[in-house]
Amino acid sequence: MDLADFGLDLVAALLYGVVGVVLMTAGYGVLDLLIPGSLGELICRHRRRDVGIVVASGTLSLGAIVTAAIFASEDQLGTGLAQTAGYGVVGILLLTLAFVVVDRLLPERLGQMLSDDVEDEPAAYVTGAMLLGVGAIIVGAIS
Repeated sequence: MDLADFGLDLVAALLYGVVGVVLMTAGYGVLDLLIPGSLGELICRHRRRDVGIVVASGTLSLGAIVTAAIFASEDQLGTGLAQTAGYGVVGILLLTLAFVVVDRLLPERLGQMLSDDVEDEPAAYVTGAMLLGVGAIIVGAIS
């Protein structure tokens, strides 16, 4: 690899990184809308492990989707960035759908369970598994 290729790879890494961070931040924002209260407060001040499990699962899923999209880009930076953003948005939409599906399947509202005074780790594990599963399905569709 010569210095010019190295420079282009650094630019690509920076741009893909920015796209990934924006998508994961958007995913966090969607979860913040779906779960009553502030995710930051629930995670940092109230130390809610159940909320952390759900947020971590969604973030890992989006990270995997972004990674798969980058691998599929075949060194076409402009097209790859657009595809990565597109797959990421699809991922956020499907992860939101998965959260809503779990919410409807449980006898209590998931968002309310995650923001009340009781930690609900079993519900968080089920939701986390659903989010990771959806992420894996999208990764499989990309590759």
